[in-house]
Amino acid sequence: MPGFELFLAVVAAVALLVATRSIKIVGQAEVMVVERLGRFHRVARSGFNILIPFIEQPRSIDVRFMTSDVSGNKRLIASTTNRIDLREQVLSFPSQPVITKDNVTIDIDAVIYYRVADPQNATYAVQNLPFALDTLTRTTLRNIVGEMELDQCLVSRDQINKRMRETIEEASLGWGVDVTRVELQSIEPPKDIQQSMELQMRAERERRAAVTNAEAGKRAAILESEGQRESQIQKAQGEKEASILRAQGLAEARLAMANAEGEAVKLLTASLPPGEAAMYLLGLKYLEALPFMAQGKGSTVFLPAEATGMMSALGAVREMLKAKPADVTAPAVPGVGPAGPLK
Repeated sequence: MPGFELFLAVVAAVALLVATRSIKIVGQAEVMVVERLGRFHRVARSGFNILIPFIEQPRSIDVRFMTSDVSGNKRLIASTTNRIDLREQVLSFPSQPVITKDNVTIDIDAVIYYRVADPQNATYAVQNLPFALDTLTRTTLRNIVGEMELDQCLVSRDQINKRMRETIEEASLGWGVDVTRVELQSIEPPKDIQQSMELQMRAERERRAAVTNAEAGKRAAILESEGQRESQIQKAQGEKEASILRAQGLAEARLAMANAEGEAVKLLTASLPPGEAAMYLLGLKYLEALPFMAQGKGSTVFLPAEATGMMSALGAVREMLKAKPADVTAPAVPGVGPAGPLK
């Protein structure tokens, strides 16, 4: 019967539609906000869930994410879904121009990491959660960078990230999300600023090299002067010790000579008659002085009268003076002969 078959087909279609609208399977780490007659009713967790057809239905939310094609161009994709992902999500947006405190326009590319902690607030407290986070991140970045100069921005990424995360987290507390991290991917100054920075960096490196070379030269000069000073000190110390040793040697030699002369005088005194030893020694001194006296311009040497007694005691003055070319006139010596020139 055609009418009955048509009725069965309609009943099957309605049953399939009811089953489709009432049976919902939610994946792991996902939730679904369920509304009953347009009002929030409950949050469907992961697993098998049954909804009352035409009375309960899931609430759709907006999502957006950034993709890149083969050439590296970024493209923003926006869509809607009735599933809320509870995992940590990454929200990236294209680089935007930001003006620093010293009026330099730089392009900054940032990324924000967040996680939905309260699905109900993430659905009802804000109209478009990704767009709200995107806009909040851009405005916060402009405010923070606008208070800093270019050099400070380039070296204070961690400080900028920390301030951005604190500001965004404070502003998004009622949105049911936890901002876990905010990172600056790149900071690109203008081309002319980059060239100026490269020249400045090169000049700074050359200055450091010059300072290092100067310090090395200074250190080398100091070490050389210290070495010369130590060398002079060691030389003076050596000369001092050598002089002391020479003086000690001369003193010991004189002492030894004096001891030897003393022993000789003792032996001479013992071998000669009393009173003759002094005359003998004095005569030796006269004889030792005669060659030096004869080296002068004069050719005649006069001996004092006292020397005659000493020459008589020696007895060998004539033979010692025979070798001198100069004529020596002396008084008569007892026991030798009359006074006259000696050859």
